[in-house]
Amino acid sequence: MSSIAVMPDPLLAEQPHPPVAPRVDHRVIVHGETRVDPYHWMRDRDNPAVTAYLEAENAYTAAMTAHTAPLQAQLYDEMLARIREDDRTAPVRRGVWRYYSRTETGKAYPIYCRSVGDTGAEEVVFDQNAAAAEHEFYQLGALEISPDHRLLAILEDTSGYEDFTLRVRELATGMWLADRIERLGFGLAWASDSRTIFYLTTDEAKRADRVWRHVLGADRARAAEVFHEPGVLNNVGVQRARSGEYIVLTSSSFTDGEVHLVDAARPTEPPVLVRARRDHVEYEVEPGMDWLYLCTNDGAPNFKVMRAPMATPGAWEEWLPHRPAVFVEGVHVFRQFVVVQERQRGLRALRVIDVASGASHDVDCPDAAYGIHVGANPEFDTTELRFTYSSLVTPDTVFDYDLRTRTRTVRKKEQVLGGYDESAYAIERIEAVARDGTRVPVSLVYRAPLARDGARPLLLYAYGSYGYPMEPTFSATRVSLLDRGFIFAIAHVRGGQEMGRAWYEGGKMMQKMNTFTDFIDVAEHLVRERYTSSDCLTANGGSAGGLLMGVVANLRPDLFHTIVADVPFVDVVNTMLDASIPLTAQEWLQWGNPMEPAAYAYIKGYAPYENVIPRAYPRMLVTSGVNDSRVAFWEPAKWVAKLRASKTDTRPLLLKMNMGAGHGGASGRYERLKETAFRYAFVLDG
Repeated sequence: MSSIAVMPDPLLAEQPHPPVAPRVDHRVIVHGETRVDPYHWMRDRDNPAVTAYLEAENAYTAAMTAHTAPLQAQLYDEMLARIREDDRTAPVRRGVWRYYSRTETGKAYPIYCRSVGDTGAEEVVFDQNAAAAEHEFYQLGALEISPDHRLLAILEDTSGYEDFTLRVRELATGMWLADRIERLGFGLAWASDSRTIFYLTTDEAKRADRVWRHVLGADRARAAEVFHEPGVLNNVGVQRARSGEYIVLTSSSFTDGEVHLVDAARPTEPPVLVRARRDHVEYEVEPGMDWLYLCTNDGAPNFKVMRAPMATPGAWEEWLPHRPAVFVEGVHVFRQFVVVQERQRGLRALRVIDVASGASHDVDCPDAAYGIHVGANPEFDTTELRFTYSSLVTPDTVFDYDLRTRTRTVRKKEQVLGGYDESAYAIERIEAVARDGTRVPVSLVYRAPLARDGARPLLLYAYGSYGYPMEPTFSATRVSLLDRGFIFAIAHVRGGQEMGRAWYEGGKMMQKMNTFTDFIDVAEHLVRERYTSSDCLTANGGSAGGLLMGVVANLRPDLFHTIVADVPFVDVVNTMLDASIPLTAQEWLQWGNPMEPAAYAYIKGYAPYENVIPRAYPRMLVTSGVNDSRVAFWEPAKWVAKLRASKTDTRPLLLKMNMGAGHGGASGRYERLKETAFRYAFVLDG
């Protein structure tokens, strides 16, 4: 590969022509079948031809969307105008300190600050703008204050590839210590001495596999390996428990795991195993006053809560029994109370239990569709719970909830500038019946009133993987679509966990097709009920949701007018066959291992790249980032090349490749707004 066949510069041509990617057939035999991949060569990011192709695609996209520049600018300006650029988060109490972050007009990143009490002078802990000044991309993987409040430890990534560097700052002087450790994974925890830090490293496939203990001032070579997980299906994690007594080490796959505890006051002591892993048994641990609280699916498909004495962590006893209609997501443990995070009828609920008396109550949530998120709550000895509540029309509202009196205090409500009026919009929570009779929840928001005449444009979003629920929460940027007549809808398809564990299990492995057909059935329902029509229907999803976009594009291209696929996981068979690719091996428990004939056949039956054929496709925008470590850039690049060579229509097919970012796109808030404006402009231009 020395060159790429590209038409004359599309930025200069009167009629832009798309790049033509050459075919170089790569052949492998799998299960007796010869597989031919004509765009395998795109995996070589060091090949100048690959860079040339990506740049040609970007130039073509720029030319094809140049006429939308005024609309992009208008969208950007109105979205920016809704945001209070000079803003501050609600302070979080940690001892005598109040920690918060704030933003300033024109600055892309937050400034992390603190004060003594609510009225003390501000002290800047970390200015992310200053740190990012010399980098095109900058993100934090962790920001942790030492227990004595004297030091700050951060994990920073300047490429988007999620290779983090540990740095430690002395807060009194603002000086960075000499300690600098590179190529780390997510996860950081301080021991109680405020001199010892636990961190993670990853293997060649970017699987977090080792926990290390580092003493400040010591050379990295003297760091002690605390835990190693050799199993390729498991990732390790590390965090400091809210009680402060333990460093919690986790090793988990998608189906099982185990937890070890390190005494935070004696960080050199060996970890203590809570209970050895067992097949298909998951558990998480939250230390309390005298007990460990364990959320587990052991004999409980929708999870239950057990507890065990600190001295004998393997001696579990039932504390909150399994309830088939309620899915337990986790527990937040405080000295006097345990808050159980549950899911009922597809929506999150918070159940408060008094440890001493066992009395319980639920936190009230007024909307038909909403999201509630429990904050960091770093204080263990407290009777206040910090959470954020929002709905599809209600901006994020931060509450402090008194666990004793059941009263709540608003600490901050997101300001939406420019005259936003919640009462001008309406929420619906409906159900669509899937082809197998399953009732799939759908959350909708639109500007009222709604005449169901099929004329409204509608953007249908879904994710549907890993058991991640899609919460029906507020977005200020989304108002730009709603005010232009759009309905925004979330299809809570199987593969998520909105309706409990069975909802997740019903959309993975050899039942993964349910995710895709649920989405199609929801779309058909919305058209049939005249919320919209196929000519007005846009589908959107990212990452595993981008896989969803790729499948529905192949299965029902006639149903959608436009598809926007962000960082899409579309080359499923080839990726799952190659365990050297980051994150692949553990993903076998999500999609199946194609080295097994049955799994290979099943995945091949839906994989987007495999199933591109000559046919008409909808308008399509595909986005990605060259430094993406989760879904490699070549997946969407190969998919677009194959689509372009196969499709029989003349509708736009655009690839927008960020040449300096990873899975999450641009890192600064202004650049992210520009990316959103670009996507919206493409949708509106149709």
